[in-house]
Amino acid sequence: MRIIRSISLATVSLCFAFVSNGQTNVVQTEKDFYSLRTIVIPEEIKLEVGGVAVMPDGRIAASTRRGEIWIIENAYGNGQPYFSKFASGLHEVLGLAYRDGAFYCTQRGELTKIEDKDGDGKADSFTPISIFQLSGNYHEYAYGPVFDKNGDMYVTLNVAWVGFGDGLGKWHGWLLKIKPNGTTEPIATGLRSPAGFNINSSGDVFYAENQGDWVGSGRVTHLEKGDFAGNAGGLNWTKEPESPLKLTKDDLKVVDNGQPMHEAAKIIKELKLPAVWFPHTLMGISTSDILEDEMAGAFGPFAGHYYVADQGHSKIMRMTLEKVKGKYQGACYPFYEGFASGLLRLRWGLDGSMFAGMTSRGWSSTGKADYALQRLVWSGETPFEMKDIHALPDGFEIEFTLPVDAAKLKNAMNYSANSFTYKYHHNYGSPIIQNQVRKIKGIIPSADGKKVKLVMDSLIEGHIHEIKVQNLTSSNGKALLHDVAYYTMNNIPEGAATVVTEEQKVKMMDMKHDMKMMPETKAPVNTVSAKRKLTMPGDWGQPDAVIKLGTKPGLKFDVARFEVKVGAKVRLMFSNNDDMTHNVVVVAPGAADEVGNLALQLGLKGSEMSYVPNSPKVLFHTKLLAPDEIESIYFSAPTTPGEYPFICSYPGHASVMRGILKVVK
Repeated sequence: MRIIRSISLATVSLCFAFVSNGQTNVVQTEKDFYSLRTIVIPEEIKLEVGGVAVMPDGRIAASTRRGEIWIIENAYGNGQPYFSKFASGLHEVLGLAYRDGAFYCTQRGELTKIEDKDGDGKADSFTPISIFQLSGNYHEYAYGPVFDKNGDMYVTLNVAWVGFGDGLGKWHGWLLKIKPNGTTEPIATGLRSPAGFNINSSGDVFYAENQGDWVGSGRVTHLEKGDFAGNAGGLNWTKEPESPLKLTKDDLKVVDNGQPMHEAAKIIKELKLPAVWFPHTLMGISTSDILEDEMAGAFGPFAGHYYVADQGHSKIMRMTLEKVKGKYQGACYPFYEGFASGLLRLRWGLDGSMFAGMTSRGWSSTGKADYALQRLVWSGETPFEMKDIHALPDGFEIEFTLPVDAAKLKNAMNYSANSFTYKYHHNYGSPIIQNQVRKIKGIIPSADGKKVKLVMDSLIEGHIHEIKVQNLTSSNGKALLHDVAYYTMNNIPEGAATVVTEEQKVKMMDMKHDMKMMPETKAPVNTVSAKRKLTMPGDWGQPDAVIKLGTKPGLKFDVARFEVKVGAKVRLMFSNNDDMTHNVVVVAPGAADEVGNLALQLGLKGSEMSYVPNSPKVLFHTKLLAPDEIESIYFSAPTTPGEYPFICSYPGHASVMRGILKVVK
């Protein structure tokens, strides 16, 4: 057996301070509290991580999309790591678990038990436990297994991609419970791309979903038997006798009209609302694994919380949950970004650190590496954060990790809030809808300075409530590490209204300030403009050049370079033949990164603006096109020769989805 030696690296963090009102305030970054340590992978190993398992003896196992399982010794940095190949010849292993001396992995078409019976460090026994029916569609991914306390396994299966995402292979789009003897029990359906799921310490199953058809934005949903999570593909199998629900695709026609999911659930009783929405591009773009913090403080001040990975944005977000009227709901917060590649798997190390497995081939990410294995370690210092948010009958209670001076907690200028939601329909994704400012009527700090109640003018069930806390510092001078959270209000708690004294009321002047803190509303750029002409100018006669542009898998345009003459009359025909939304934005030379970053900063207005920022460096653009949509725009090429980049400015796409329009004399 071949043994390969590697080494471990660690990241370096920085901090600085500024003085405000005579007080020194410490501004720190995520890296001051958590260090990211990279396990260097030998060049000859293509560790496109699909699964990670932590073994009781401290070794780490990683499965790959290329069908291999590798075992890594000394992955904690106590010595030079060693990689040894345990198994190969498998089919796209996107999940791995270790139990009682055996590995269990989910291949594309099979749940398999793998053992090393002769003890030589290599697999020699492969036992199929359950076979999954396949149609051959590329999108029929399979994930898991995750063991419950009884030793049963849970697996999730993607829907296939045809049109709007029908599940062709049996039970695709479902959560399945599989016993060690192979007996399979379908639990819930409506899953589109359930790359990450978790069974928490209470035995409840949560899964993370990606934006797509029937899915306006990323979200985490609590699944119980008979639930329908929203995507129609898995309903192909509800006529099977084992199905715990009988809902059909025809039943969804009455709600396939773009109304909010919360309203649709009043009609479709099986429809399960997400416990927490992760607003698209504001938090991430492709939610993946979920990990509950059971480290009892070894990973920071967030015991009992959850960490949700994002593949496209190469980062981890944090989630808190509570039950209101017997149902889960809660909030999501930024946590840590800057991983080397697209995060797919999170697992706890034996020392309370977090292992992160990554891959990005075909699933592009902000992390530039094709794959990576890294470990996140807490420094022992407590960051100043919004620790938790609880819903009140008329507002929210925010809990902080560190106490804050009462005078600062009372200052209405430090808070703002609004609410919004998404459309529920068969189309891919959704713009933000029903976005409106929520007025804060009262502010009630706790005596210890670690909590504050925000009494609102109103709350809206079924909406996501954005809560921003700005310019706030802790009593010991630390600046707030992250200033925004998103609370999903499925149910408003019952109870008496909060009593607000005259001193605690927010005055009209402060309410006006709240309004000013909200993002400025600008006219949507989807309207026809000089930068987006949809009809050919009458004096053209005909175009000098017709550019036909499409897409191909892996966040790429199908043609990377065009050439036109200065001042040429150009018709650009963009056909979005991908399963994601895209646009085409032609920008000034050297401005691709700048425009892409400006698109990221559009916030709640991004979707209505097609993620095209109002910048002079944006020259021409299409709108944001849904899958299978086509748009032509007309423009005159610049009169200055040069290379003009064109990008998809949709957040998470701009860094890789690019081409060049070369203008020549």
